[in-house]
Amino acid sequence: MKTQTVNKTQVAEKTQRIAGSEAIVRSLMAEGVDILYGYPGGAIMPVYDELYKFKDQIHHVLTRHEQGAAHAAQGYARISGKVGVAMATSGPGATNLITGIADAQIDSTPIVCITGQVPSHLLGSDAFQETDIVGISTPVTKWNCQVTKSEDIPEAIAKAFYIAKSGRPGPVLVDITKDAQFGELDFKYEKCKGVRSYIPIPKTDPETINAASELINNAKKPMIVWGQGVILGKAEAELKAVIEKAGIPAAWTILGASALPTSHPLNIGMVGMHGNYAPNKLTNECDVLIAIGMRFDDRVTGSLDTYAKQAKIIHFDIDPAEIDKNVKTDVAVLGNSKESLALLFDALNKNTHDSWLQEFKDLYAIEFEKVIQGDINPTKEGLTMGEVIKQINIESKGNAAIVSDVGQHQMIACRYADFNVTKSNITSGGLGTMGFALPAAIGAKMAAPEREVVAVIGDGGYQMNIQELGTIFQQKAAVKIVVLNNEFLGMVRQWQQLFFDKRYASTEMTNPNFVAIAEGYYIKAKKVTKREELADAVKEMMASEESYFLEVCVEKEGNVFPMIPSGASVSDVRLS
Repeated sequence: MKTQTVNKTQVAEKTQRIAGSEAIVRSLMAEGVDILYGYPGGAIMPVYDELYKFKDQIHHVLTRHEQGAAHAAQGYARISGKVGVAMATSGPGATNLITGIADAQIDSTPIVCITGQVPSHLLGSDAFQETDIVGISTPVTKWNCQVTKSEDIPEAIAKAFYIAKSGRPGPVLVDITKDAQFGELDFKYEKCKGVRSYIPIPKTDPETINAASELINNAKKPMIVWGQGVILGKAEAELKAVIEKAGIPAAWTILGASALPTSHPLNIGMVGMHGNYAPNKLTNECDVLIAIGMRFDDRVTGSLDTYAKQAKIIHFDIDPAEIDKNVKTDVAVLGNSKESLALLFDALNKNTHDSWLQEFKDLYAIEFEKVIQGDINPTKEGLTMGEVIKQINIESKGNAAIVSDVGQHQMIACRYADFNVTKSNITSGGLGTMGFALPAAIGAKMAAPEREVVAVIGDGGYQMNIQELGTIFQQKAAVKIVVLNNEFLGMVRQWQQLFFDKRYASTEMTNPNFVAIAEGYYIKAKKVTKREELADAVKEMMASEESYFLEVCVEKEGNVFPMIPSGASVSDVRLS
């Protein structure tokens, strides 16, 4: 019998007596965390002291604002598929995380946020920098807890990581009092493998697969709309196989973008308020609508009273709470998308829907003539946002990760960027957070240094977290930053033009010298004002091995079309 050699040092480390602050750091390392984002302060200082001691094993990134830390953790998670981690002190440090946490909650992004808290004997006394962050964050977290005893730290962190990444992912917050950080415990870490009454992945009922496949096999005009659930479930290959076997035209929500290459012949474009003309219009003409890993958001459906009323609705989702929440389904298939789509594939007949697909192509031709051509190949004098994205496509060959903020530039980036690689469209979807893109791009680049990461941002959102240029400089993160400057809060201005008789109330921006600011952070920068300068500037930016800032002055009153007016039917999509 072979004798097993045991490393006594490793055994001792599992049971040695250590401070709670060290237990936090060791717990993070046990979960495979090698990068975290944060900002120190009094109530979390013991943990930072331990991070200093373990800096060769776990890299702390000092952001310039706690909101930046949360968004950076999101960017890290979105491109890597792993859990992002953010850390802050009590009071304002903790509350500054909330916007990022709320963003992660609605976009199903797995992050773990650790906050310091005043000593437990001061809880409820309005002590300096005391805030009830557990109460504040409860509506926007998947789970949260407060730890007041050092011996409870390992279990709380293990549970946090398990809940954040399992099932439908989401943000978790662990608030740890300062005395729990100073207290000692016999440290032993065990990863969480389950939580009582929590079923992260519901079992797929074979009968629902049979019912879904029967509807699809008999459909004359089937249409798929997929969302981020495909990417979160790592079901890109299964989605492609289903689409190709059944010959079904397939559209995507903005968070689902990149699960199927843009160039795929059955990829019919984006649905939603500024989505493509054909998939929006034909939603109300299909006979079977197959929703996969999407939640029927109001920006996708428009008026629910008129949404796909003629169609049988099949909904694939991991979260039972999404079924029948907004749209009544005929068949609901619960489970992980990778597994349920594989089962569906086996039950589908080989098919084509050429005449139905031609209807999408015909409407695309109309959109191309009336909208797309003018966006990406303009003849007018002013630069358009679309031609900037086109130039990025040329240089990146569709392999870059595009990180966008919220507004007109976001819709243009989603519409015109080529996505050949999954996890390539990183944006704030459900919450619509201005200030998301710059810190999220930092997290994405640090998680995937081998990938080209391009942050496409409007001049308004850029200034909400512009201080994170300091993080880029300090970390030497080779993020490419493109600010599309129209000197307006463009999306709001568009609505004011169309629906408020051009009363541009508080939307015009008097902007600073963006190039000088970037250069103040030692980031190479350039400004483009003419079309003949654009191609060379984008080429130079993409060729740079370091971070690069490019400001492009685009037309001030350019609009994004197609557009579905708020509350209107998807059939009422406008081309102008």
